[in-house]
Amino acid sequence: MAEPNRNSDKNKGNTVCKDVRDFISSLSDEHRMLLVLKAELYDGTWEPMLDDLRNRLDGKPYIFKLANRIEDDIKRIEEMQKFEAEHNINLADYVELP
Repeated sequence: MAEPNRNSDKNKGNTVCKDVRDFISSLSDEHRMLLVLKAELYDGTWEPMLDDLRNRLDGKPYIFKLANRIEDDIKRIEEMQKFEAEHNINLADYVELP
């Protein structure tokens, strides 16, 4: 029986790391701030932050007050959520917190 090709697994891991590095380096300051807020205020999860932003838009009670860029922040979060899901990572683990 043939051995599994471990090199393809290693290359796949290198690709993910490169993809993550490239993605992190492309993030704007606004994206990075959202990652900091996710890590520091929302226990590392996106949903409570998205709930806050959507509640604020709807005039409902919310926990954290962000600037007047809520719709843009929701789009940024959704973009980062998608990347995290595709790569099975938490981007906050890769961004240096203040």
